[in-house]
Amino acid sequence: MEVPDFGSLYQRYSRDVLRFALYLTGSRSEAEDIVSETFVRAWLSASPIRDGTVKSYLLAIARNLHIERHRHRARHDAMPDDLTDTAPGPEVQASGRDELRAVLEALQRLPEIDRSALLLRAQEGLSYTEIAAALGLTVAAARVKVHRARLRLLEWRGARSHLHEDHS
Repeated sequence: MEVPDFGSLYQRYSRDVLRFALYLTGSRSEAEDIVSETFVRAWLSASPIRDGTVKSYLLAIARNLHIERHRHRARHDAMPDDLTDTAPGPEVQASGRDELRAVLEALQRLPEIDRSALLLRAQEGLSYTEIAAALGLTVAAARVKVHRARLRLLEWRGARSHLHEDHS
């Protein structure tokens, strides 16, 4: 098997890993650290990387790094303020930012494995088979995790819109 060109791997997959890590952590600086460590671990790995599984392999490393970091943290970090757009804009833009913040906060409330499964499916476009491999689940369990995460987000969104209707 041919040794992968890690410069090419980095160019091809670093944005995907960063986006995934950002959604997992809610922190750009922590996500960037996870991306760096992900590629270092992949490069130093004794086992070869197969072409068909590169993306899911890298995302699995990123997820494991996130879990390791989360376990060492005594408290849960709040969502950073730098996710909001501070530029003045019309009411529609303000509403969109509020909705984005609510979605990101809701994602952070999901159990980590459910959030990972949902992000791998919705954001990264992985198949349920790839999700199962990345998370160490059966395909059926991966489907259930994604489905339940979507339902929870919908429930929270419904509850949030009822709150806004009551305050109007």
